[in-house]
Formats: sequence, C-alpha cells, structure tokens
Amino acid sequence: MKKILLASTVLAGLTAAASAADLPRRAAPPPVFTPVPVFTWTGFYAGFNAGYGFGTSDNNRGTLVAVPGSYGLTTAAGPNLIAFQGERSADGFVGGGQIGYNWQLTPGSGVVIGIEADAQYVDFGRDRNRFAIAPVGAVQAPGALIFNPNGLTGLDYFGTVRGRLGYAFDRTLVYATGGFAYGSGGGRDFGLPNASRDEFQTGYAVGGGIEYALPTDSFLNFFRASAVTLKVEGLYVNLDQGNRNNGLFGVNAAGLPVGLSSPGVQLVSGVTNNRRDTEFAVVRAGVNYKFGSY
Repeated sequence: MKKILLASTVLAGLTAAASAADLPRRAAPPPVFTPVPVFTWTGFYAGFNAGYGFGTSDNNRGTLVAVPGSYGLTTAAGPNLIAFQGERSADGFVGGGQIGYNWQLTPGSGVVIGIEADAQYVDFGRDRNRFAIAPVGAVQAPGALIFNPNGLTGLDYFGTVRGRLGYAFDRTLVYATGGFAYGSGGGRDFGLPNASRDEFQTGYAVGGGIEYALPTDSFLNFFRASAVTLKVEGLYVNLDQGNRNNGLFGVNAAGLPVGLSSPGVQLVSGVTNNRRDTEFAVVRAGVNYKFGSY
C-alpha cells in the first residue's frame, strides 16, 4: 500500500513539473533604444575673430608737391618740396566679434542659410600722412597742418551685415557670404576740418569661408558639447569715399588753406584722384559658440 502511495506521489509531482514547464514564461523588457543625435547647424551663435587686412588698391605711387615758403607751411622761405609716400600702409591687424543665426534645411548634410553681423577694429594707415620736406633744414611750421592730397587708405574700425549661403557636410560647412559694409576713421588727410575723411562710410563686402563643428570628445571643445565651431574666412571690403576735395593738403597757422590750385603750388609728381574707394581684403580665423548642443 505504501509503495502505491509513494508511486502516486512521485507521479503527481512529475505531472505538476511537466505542467509548469509548459506554462508561458514572462518576457524580459526590450532594451531602451537611444538614437544618436544628428548634428544640425540651425541656431544662434556668437564668437570672436582675428586676422590680417591688406589694401587692394593699385595706387602705390608717391606724391611730390612744390610749395612756396610764403604760404607758411614750412619754416624755410622756399620753394620747398613736400614728398608723401604711396599707399604702402594700407595693411595691418584686424580683430573683433560676430553674432549670427543659421538655418539648416535638412539635418546632417544639406543647404544652410544664415545671417551674420560683425564689428572689427583695424590698424590701417599708420603712415598715411607721413611726408618729408626738402631742402634740408626745412620743417613743418608751428601750427600748420599738412596732409596727403591723395588720401591714403586708413580706418579705425569697420563692420558688416551679411547673408550666408552654404552646404553642410555633417560638421563641415562651406559657404559664400556678402552684404552691407560700413566703416569710419582714417584721420584728416586733406587739411581742412570739413574736408577730412574721418566720417562714416558705407559699401559692400563679399567673400567665403569654411567652418567646422568640433566633436563632443575633442580636447578643444571646452564646453563638452557640440557647440564650438572653428572657421577660416576671407572677405573683400569696398567702402565708397565718394568725391572729396583732395586738392587741399595744407592749413597754415592762420587757418588759411593751401591747395594744389593755389598760386605757385605745383604738383611735381603723383596722382590726385577725385574718387577713391577704401578697398581692402581680410583673411581671418574665428571661433564661435553655438547655443544649443544640437
């Protein structure tokens, strides 16, 4: 009897185990899928830049003017020769900042449209009014002003507001740019206060460049986000000077102007253009911070 009960118990246990094995198992939760973000150039940005600017005008000839000593520009009785150098000083350091916005039509690779504004300090025209007086011993008379009649390029600052159109190859953006330009400074190079080129000038700027967004793990990406970009850019800037009284080049201590049309004054050599634009090219490198990681 005991053997029969034991066999029945074993058989019941095996039947229960087999039934449990046939029960459906509880499925494990699927792994969480985290998509890899696709970089986009869309967003606001701001940064700074530095580079070098150089004049593109072909007027590099010096100017030599013979002036009688009676006009009071020099200390010698004259006639005196006043020699001005050419346009060799239209170059120097350029640096400033920029802000802008980009809109990328398709993430990853695609067309990028943007707008950018910048303001730049320039160190142009340091020697724009440098001259030499002959004969030896003649110097500029006290209180007199002498300025280059050919108006060499000189600026204190300039800025632009430009559109940008380019194509992004993921994190690399190649673009062309163009738009409005402005500038001021340069000093009085005609003598009379009302005939100086120290006023606001406007014109245009065109150029292009290439920009690269640093990966998150780059040691140069100090924000540890896809937010830092590096760029190299070239610009041609033309600021319209319009018509100026470039024949005026001196004011004596009494405030009387002396021009190329004054009696006894002779333009020995040089050029006296009635219209000169401030033309220069800029090559610069910059860094931007793009607001928003992606």
